[in-house]
Amino acid sequence: MQVLTPEGVLRADDGPSADYLPVIESLGDDLLRRFHRDMVVTRRFDMEAANLQKQGQLGLWVPSVGQEGAQVGSAHATRAQDHVFPAYREHAIAMVRGVDLLGVIGLLRGTTHGGWNPAEVDNFHLYTLVIGSHTLHSTGYAMGIALDGNYATGNPDTDEAVIVYFGDGSTSQGDVSEALVFAASYQTPQVFFLQNNHWAISVPVSTQSRVPLVQRPMGFGIPGIQIDGNDVLASYAVTARALDETRAGRGPRFIEALTYRIGAHTSSDDPTKYRTDAELQSWVAKDPIPRYEKFLRSRGAGDDVFAAIAEEADDFAADIRRRTLELESPSTDKIFDHVYSDPHPVIDAQKLWLAEYEDSLEPEAAPGGDA
Repeated sequence: MQVLTPEGVLRADDGPSADYLPVIESLGDDLLRRFHRDMVVTRRFDMEAANLQKQGQLGLWVPSVGQEGAQVGSAHATRAQDHVFPAYREHAIAMVRGVDLLGVIGLLRGTTHGGWNPAEVDNFHLYTLVIGSHTLHSTGYAMGIALDGNYATGNPDTDEAVIVYFGDGSTSQGDVSEALVFAASYQTPQVFFLQNNHWAISVPVSTQSRVPLVQRPMGFGIPGIQIDGNDVLASYAVTARALDETRAGRGPRFIEALTYRIGAHTSSDDPTKYRTDAELQSWVAKDPIPRYEKFLRSRGAGDDVFAAIAEEADDFAADIRRRTLELESPSTDKIFDHVYSDPHPVIDAQKLWLAEYEDSLEPEAAPGGDA
């Protein structure tokens, strides 16, 4: 399903997009421009973080360049009471939900194990580095919502839903299939949002699945729809409807967003080893940001709008760089203080042992002094 063509023109045919056009036409200019702002700021943040990693400030970086359309559109379709379960590449969604992206930096710098409190950022849960495991976490949470009766009450302002983001590579993990089994069995208020960026590190999706991945949930009894993931408007409209349907008690939904990982899988990866430049350039031509800029210009947005957004993005990146360089190593107390919600004698004993051990180490000799 595509609403906006690669040329930035709204489709006017009678295909699947026609049913979603009223949703798009109801959006105001402020929100439409916010879509562009969020995509541009996220990409600028992404580039700055990649530079910080190259300069030795981060142990690893996970880029999301090229996937901003799928993320920004779907993120804005969520409501504050919804619960969002990300993988580890959902920087735009984190920002939309209110996460200070320095938390992402801290996670990949090694100064935190989490980075934020989900309860303080509109229920945006922690990044999950274990491939596919969070689909089960999200399904369990959605089962809890159902058992508590916190959905299908007829009040869209309080009814809750869960959305979980994962990639095509994770669909080869058993956890994802198990999550689909339980979601279908318990008819959870849940949306599975698959960002198919065509490469699971160095394995193409054509090797992982001989049929389109959108067909997979149908075997579990879950309706699925495939969208142009580089079309931020399609991502918004389809996700908004899917969340409304699942909040209303109509069961889980599945969205496959076809997009592309323009950059590397992580900063430790070299994509030139396994994919061609011709393939890369064919997807660069479908970049969600220039496409959407053409659409906004057709609606009257001028150079001043885009210049202001670019300036904001640069300021955002500069602030992230400054605060990254100011980060200090955390106290070892953190290792112990957040294991249990209440004090625990074994943990307390281990914390004391480490403190005493470190105190017992001989201090380094002063410069010029005796060894």
